Amino acid sequence: MAKKLLGALSYVGMALVFGALAVRFLKPDWDQYAVYAAWTGLALVLLYTAGQWREIASYFQQRRARYGALAGVGVLVVLGILVAANYLSSRRNTRWDLTENKQYSLSEQTVKLLQGLTSPIKFLVFDQEVNFDRFRTRLDSYAYNSKQVQVEYIDADKRPVQTKEYNVDTYGTVVIEYMGRTERVTSDSEQDLTNALIKLLNPQERKVYFLSGHGEKDPSNSERAGYSAISDALKRDNYQFDTLVLVQTNEIPADTTVIVIAGPTNDLLPPEGEMLKGYLAKGGHLFILLDPAESDGGPMPVLEGLLKEWSIEPGNDIVVDASGMGQLLGTDASVPVAAKYGQHAITNGFSVLTAYPLARSISARTDSAVGRVPQTIIETGARSWAETNVRELRTSGKVELNADAGDKPGPVSIGVAVSSPVSDDSSAAEKPADSQGEEAPKPETRLAVIGDSDFAANNALGIQGNRDIFMNTVNWLAQQENLIAIRPREAADRRITLTANSARGMFLLSIVVIPVAVFGAGIYSWWRRR
Repeated sequence: MAKKLLGALSYVGMALVFGALAVRFLKPDWDQYAVYAAWTGLALVLLYTAGQWREIASYFQQRRARYGALAGVGVLVVLGILVAANYLSSRRNTRWDLTENKQYSLSEQTVKLLQGLTSPIKFLVFDQEVNFDRFRTRLDSYAYNSKQVQVEYIDADKRPVQTKEYNVDTYGTVVIEYMGRTERVTSDSEQDLTNALIKLLNPQERKVYFLSGHGEKDPSNSERAGYSAISDALKRDNYQFDTLVLVQTNEIPADTTVIVIAGPTNDLLPPEGEMLKGYLAKGGHLFILLDPAESDGGPMPVLEGLLKEWSIEPGNDIVVDASGMGQLLGTDASVPVAAKYGQHAITNGFSVLTAYPLARSISARTDSAVGRVPQTIIETGARSWAETNVRELRTSGKVELNADAGDKPGPVSIGVAVSSPVSDDSSAAEKPADSQGEEAPKPETRLAVIGDSDFAANNALGIQGNRDIFMNTVNWLAQQENLIAIRPREAADRRITLTANSARGMFLLSIVVIPVAVFGAGIYSWWRRR
């Protein structure tokens, strides 16, 4: 009688379990009752199983049952391992980007900005639902690198109220909110998203002036030797730029953040030199890119005299690199390549190559003034040297290291930076607070010198680290250390360019040669079998 009762309870229990499962799919409103029914049915099934303990024990005494139990345990172990692996992977998510240019990984600059966030930031994607996937890969990477990042996808057609609230009128718009400020981007590229992030973190636009009137590089020139590409890079880091002719203004503008002197071919006038000295004395920031002198006499006494006051010694030479590294970049020995950098904020963690067409040595003097200690930031390789016989190098291109003639063996310093606290703190009152309401950094005089200006020209910015070393220097001068990093890279161009003969050859190979060869092989096999 007891066995019949237990058997009936088992059927009732199974009916309750399957009934609960059906309710979950067919009548979700009754979900609460389905849970109670499922637990009740499970309890009845377990009660029936406990009542059959003698039959179960006798079954497992058989050899076949023992083998089956071992197999079952093995299956459970494998399932347990799979469950554990999936659980750990969901909690400890790790990604690998195997593309050459790391196009699916965020750049060092983006990661640095995300990890430095102190308040939540929200990315609102307004698009049609079918287009959300093109944003997910990129924004998931942003959320992966910072717990402060929140991403929300909004169908612009289904939620018109919110779309109108954010003044969105274009599909594919990303609205970024941070500390009450907003920026809009109509792209899913890392460069555009990070550019908007930089503007939110540093809402105050900073001004970079390029000195003009002495043959310097033009920031608006898009030719090979122009600086238009580096000007675009400044805009992405939220800098505005303009040219400055001191003999016309007779003063340095009050909104100046950094002054860049890029490759002057003529010396400064003495009054200009005095204005720059006064600018540095009040906490100014100056970036000088000084090409080799046209002759051995050193034709820029005003500018070089300013550098010597700050314990920086420009050499009357040209750096030659005999290591052969330049050949990898399609250049010759007149383009020294640097892969070693000094311990400085500009080059902290910097590990990419930079190249400098026709560079001169820039050395840190040992007899520096109090509070002005220059540091080397860029050095060429051991197989380079500073060639003092500039005239011979320019005429014949054939020179060799001659220490007796004054040549300096490598490594050769071609970049130096120096900073000094400002003695007069009256300018501190003019410094605005930063983007997060904290006190602005204490003003410092900062000066950086690199013995070449062509490395930042349009035709040289394709070299791995040239753009980054220029922008890192500007950001250090502007006391924006949070922007010093390796920047986003564009995907490598994998297009194949074919000549007319190559295209004709590929056509004949694919349409004529291969089909005829296959057909001929078939005819030959048929003939052999006959």
